[in-house]
Amino acid sequence: MAFDDAFLSELRQRCDIESIVSSYVTLKRKGKLLGGLCPFHNEKTPSFYVYPETQSYYCFGCGNGGDVVTFIKNIENLDYVEAVKFLCDKCGMSLPEDNYDNGLSHRRMRMYEANREAARFYYKMLFSNEGKIAREYCNYRQLTKETVKKFGIGYAPEGWSALREHLNQLGFSDMELYEANLLGKSQKGNYYDRFVNRLMFPIIDVRGNVVAFSGRRLNEEDKAKYVNSADTLVYKKGREIFALNHARKTNTDTLILCEGNIDVVMLHQAGFTNAVAALGTALTQDQAQALSRYASEILICYDSDEAGQKAVQKALGIFANTTLKTKVINMQGGKDPDEIIKKFGPERFRELIEKASNDTEYKLMRQREKYSLSTADGKVGFMQDAAKVLARVSSPIEVDIYASKLADELSVRKEAIMSEITKNRKALSRIKKTEQMKEVQKSLDNRKDVINIVNAQRPDNLHAASAEETLIASLINNPSYYKQLKDEVSKDDFVTDFNRKVFSVLTERLSEGKPIDLSFLTPYFSDDEMSAVARIATITQNLSNCVNECLDCIRVIKQEKDKSAYSNPSELSDKDFLNIFKDRTKSNNDV
Repeated sequence: MAFDDAFLSELRQRCDIESIVSSYVTLKRKGKLLGGLCPFHNEKTPSFYVYPETQSYYCFGCGNGGDVVTFIKNIENLDYVEAVKFLCDKCGMSLPEDNYDNGLSHRRMRMYEANREAARFYYKMLFSNEGKIAREYCNYRQLTKETVKKFGIGYAPEGWSALREHLNQLGFSDMELYEANLLGKSQKGNYYDRFVNRLMFPIIDVRGNVVAFSGRRLNEEDKAKYVNSADTLVYKKGREIFALNHARKTNTDTLILCEGNIDVVMLHQAGFTNAVAALGTALTQDQAQALSRYASEILICYDSDEAGQKAVQKALGIFANTTLKTKVINMQGGKDPDEIIKKFGPERFRELIEKASNDTEYKLMRQREKYSLSTADGKVGFMQDAAKVLARVSSPIEVDIYASKLADELSVRKEAIMSEITKNRKALSRIKKTEQMKEVQKSLDNRKDVINIVNAQRPDNLHAASAEETLIASLINNPSYYKQLKDEVSKDDFVTDFNRKVFSVLTERLSEGKPIDLSFLTPYFSDDEMSAVARIATITQNLSNCVNECLDCIRVIKQEKDKSAYSNPSELSDKDFLNIFKDRTKSNNDV
């Protein structure tokens, strides 16, 4: 579905891609470009680039690319119209009502409505006769009625059809509920309630929509402690943050990251209303980026057991790729914040927050716990491991401070510790270079795969495809060239179908005097195709930007077209064969 060009032009001017993307990705300037770690796949070496001149982006690692609307579609899990509306809200524009598409958008709205009604049903069931077991559990966990109401906590009753029957009566079909992951379906095709006999936590996004559910078991014999909604049109588990809708309203730039829903709820009840939790088993890069939009510092508050501490290490690695400052709360006196608050009260937990360690202190503390510092072997082992930790610290001042502290603590010369740090840094540098080479090669391989999936003819026609893509990129960068080139080439000269389609769209718009920036092309192509167009647009950085370059490309395209036509003359009709003969005779006469 297309919007009016004037509207898209104004949207493009108001929503600069650099400012929009930088709220999700930490960008660093690299000449005319801006680079960073891709938000759409995990990577260690940045392969994601923003091109301010063309108002586009492209990742050479996963092949995701497009304009600012495409970026918002992908990062916020929206359809095209919703992404445009999202950007309109951000820059203070109004969405043209007569252009609103009710296809995919309607399905999303129905899903939001079904989730909202399901949350109301679960909440009501908590206070029914069937909800007694859930109320007893809430009392056992010391949850107040105010807290239950604030978080919309509910109960999914026994049986396998209560929610289904309720929502069917409200007009929702089984298929709609199945797509929303509120129902499951057996091998025989029978629908059933996905959540049964569980304490229900609605997952609410920052816009106030109920997007999913997390169900905590009430029968300890149930195998799964938590059952969470699967990904749907409105929910991506690796992107949403539990209770961020509440925590973002607090007057602080610090968030407390917990391991589970109950920990978050109990902390809010105790007055720590900036607590949140990742959904699922581990923090993701997308969730870390989401948190960075609402805070400058994260206090990691995971369980004190071995599993929780391993999760802390992973989280610190993920946060290292963001602008967030991180500290770790040491759970002294309890397994988790819930236990500490119940044992010692909120003030004790507040003391633990004040004593939270930064990531370097935490890592040194974890290494110290492994050794007995009363022995020479223990001191040597700890010093070697501590040097490995400090070798990864970029700040010279921070390294100097901790090296001095370690020298005093271990009764060794500071120079010896610094020497060990330098040795480890050299080893890390070698490892990093090797990893970067692997990452670059992987990026190149992925880039080829992505663009070849869209243009399946490309691998067998690389010479032609390269010339076609250079010509397309030249037109995108210099639309004024079209008047000088329109009589020299047509879409029928193109060898590959996809590039022919792109060229056709460009020239059709140019012939009508319409702009061809990527923002105006999105409605013509699928997401994958748009990524390929964005990839082609990146060539503009290496163009000579002259008509002669375009003419050279046209010459190559026509030569390659002739080669493909002559490749198997036996398959040609008599008329086509005579035309080839005439073309060759004319060519010889010209010589």
